[in-house]
Amino acid sequence: MKKLLCLLFLLGGLQYAHAQDSTIAKLDTLLSTYNRLYKFNGTALITQHGKILLHKGYGFRNISEGARNDTGTIFQLGSVTKQFTAVLILKLEEEKQLSVQDKVSKYFPDFPKGDSITIQHLLTHTSGIYNYTNDRAFMESEVFKPASREKLMALFKDKPLDFSPGTKWNYSNSGYCLLGYIAEKAANKPYEQLVREYIFNPLHMTHSGFDFKRLDNKDKSTGYFFINQDSSKVAPGVDSSVSFAAGAMYSTTRDLYKWHQAAQQYKIISKADWERAYTPVKNNYGYGMIIDSTNGKRRINHGGGIHGFITTLIRIPEDDVCIVLLDNASDNTIGRIGESVQSILYNRPYTLPKVRNAIQVPEVKLQQYTGEYDMKGFTITVAVKDGMLTGQPSGQGPATLYAEKEDFFFLKIADVQIKFTRGENNEVNGIILYENDRERTGAKIK
Repeated sequence: MKKLLCLLFLLGGLQYAHAQDSTIAKLDTLLSTYNRLYKFNGTALITQHGKILLHKGYGFRNISEGARNDTGTIFQLGSVTKQFTAVLILKLEEEKQLSVQDKVSKYFPDFPKGDSITIQHLLTHTSGIYNYTNDRAFMESEVFKPASREKLMALFKDKPLDFSPGTKWNYSNSGYCLLGYIAEKAANKPYEQLVREYIFNPLHMTHSGFDFKRLDNKDKSTGYFFINQDSSKVAPGVDSSVSFAAGAMYSTTRDLYKWHQAAQQYKIISKADWERAYTPVKNNYGYGMIIDSTNGKRRINHGGGIHGFITTLIRIPEDDVCIVLLDNASDNTIGRIGESVQSILYNRPYTLPKVRNAIQVPEVKLQQYTGEYDMKGFTITVAVKDGMLTGQPSGQGPATLYAEKEDFFFLKIADVQIKFTRGENNEVNGIILYENDRERTGAKIK
């Protein structure tokens, strides 16, 4: 009987090991395929039930140096920073240095309507404060320069509120920068020092910080607007004083896994306060985190985007799932990758991205597609340049369109395809634009 039980346990263990090996292979195939298509260039860490299933770099940390991403590569995080700011605020509240019910006017007496905006409103994006990253002129010319508190606050302080505080939801980087300034006033220390003292140091997050632009480290990644087989474009660095408590943090996959483990063990702040952070207020948003569900289990996640980088951190506490995807080539496909990773972990259907192969089309044939197309809200100008077809949406630069088959073209720098339509005389009369599983039609107007 004992031999039979041992055999059953052995068989069960082998089956589990085989299933785990299969999961790991699927995860690596998924990320490798996206990497070959230039739609994931970064480092991934994926865990389930406390075990690291995959921890691997894909693509280049720095193209000009031929340096590849690995498990130690350092990336900017963008808005993944917000959950660290939120937990810092809760920690300061535990130490009675502030309260989430405090009014903004307590810290900035001259802030317009500051007596009706609470710290909780800032944490949950329900303050109505104008989002300074919507200021196009500032984002195009000023984000690369150091900005004082006064300069940054001037971008949103005197703007009308989008709505009465607490009544609606609107994402506001301004609100999170203000949280950083409030933390500094409450604790009488710089925001970055507070995060280091309360979070980074206790968790031994030794490769995390804020001033990425001036970071001197061989593992530091270069941020790119795009990378493809033909070219790449380096993105200029955003100054940490501009993104500040809303998005300035840099880190590694390994350090973010330490953060996940701390949350699992209710470290830094109490279990009750972690639960407060996880409680949605409006629009599935808690304190610096988006809370929804997958497979009937609570999912906590947040993405981030900053010049040259796009990131996501997904956690499913019940199954000790942690998915960290850090990309230094700015491809918005990262959200779809995260969903596919979850599908693999939970044995749900998923599809690998399609590998599209370009064919050569004579320039004389490409001329039939040129013209302007009305997309109801913007136009796309199609032209031929250096023997290649290009598409240029209004307000943007031109992008090369590669032919996959007759009348069907695709971009390599984004998940975008264009199908040209024809009328009764077989003349091109419009296009169908496919982008991230959505489609819209446009008529040829010139």
